[in-house]
Amino acid sequence: MHLVFHLGAHATDEERLIRTLAANPAAMAAAAAHAPAPGAYRKALREVLIALKGRPADPETQKTLLAACVSGAPGPVERLVFSYENFLALPDRAIGPAGLYPAAADKLAPLANLFPGETVAFHLGLINPAVLIAALHARQPGRDLDDMLVGHAPETLRWGPVIARMAEVAGRCGATLTLWNNEDLPLLFPELLRRLAGLPDAAELAGELALAEEVMELEGVKRLRAYVANHPPLSAEQRRKVLVAFLEKFARSEAMEADLPLPGWTEALVARMGAAYEEDMAQIATLPGVVLLRP
Repeated sequence: MHLVFHLGAHATDEERLIRTLAANPAAMAAAAAHAPAPGAYRKALREVLIALKGRPADPETQKTLLAACVSGAPGPVERLVFSYENFLALPDRAIGPAGLYPAAADKLAPLANLFPGETVAFHLGLINPAVLIAALHARQPGRDLDDMLVGHAPETLRWGPVIARMAEVAGRCGATLTLWNNEDLPLLFPELLRRLAGLPDAAELAGELALAEEVMELEGVKRLRAYVANHPPLSAEQRRKVLVAFLEKFARSEAMEADLPLPGWTEALVARMGAAYEEDMAQIATLPGVVLLRP
């Protein structure tokens, strides 16, 4: 059994990956993969995590949890795909005294121990902390921004230390850690769908171009659909090249810009946070055991 955990983060794909996989049951069934509906497993999974307190699950617990996870699957299941933006933290705990996602690394081993001995893969979409902080604030109506930041200056909330700790724990668990920038998601969406579900490059997936199409002019959407229909990409690299070419020509500039509705934030602050984000990504790319996907 392969266990795949898409860990978020908050304000990244908004469950588009898991919903697109669920909308392709034939392709998933052909690969013996299953993306269980949230209502079918999240309560059971949460209860088991609380009861185990990080310990490996015993065979009976595994059997009970597995039954909940494969409920509704059309056939045999060899790969389970879980996706939840709160796996690493609820929005009100995404920033703590130790910084951004302070408990993230501690979440990995308990997840791997749900089915000890099985193959585990962790996936996480990273996002510019400036955009993330704004989104976390919007998810907590009425909460003061300074209170949410727990005394941190915004530019000190960085991904580098978080991912370094996660990579170390994932390595000890024998799990892989695959990362990408949410800003690149329209370009990487088809590849990520196949990676999460273990689908072959040639698998046909409805909705795989949806994110790219959402940020393109209508004329570009029409041309992209016609091009792909006549020249089906055969590999992840080919898909990336096609999407890069079309987005370079037809992307709507306003769709590619993030709104940062936070009082008191200056363009200079946002620029510093963006530069720090890029520095962290350069460091993260060198971490052992980390796969960083780039267009």
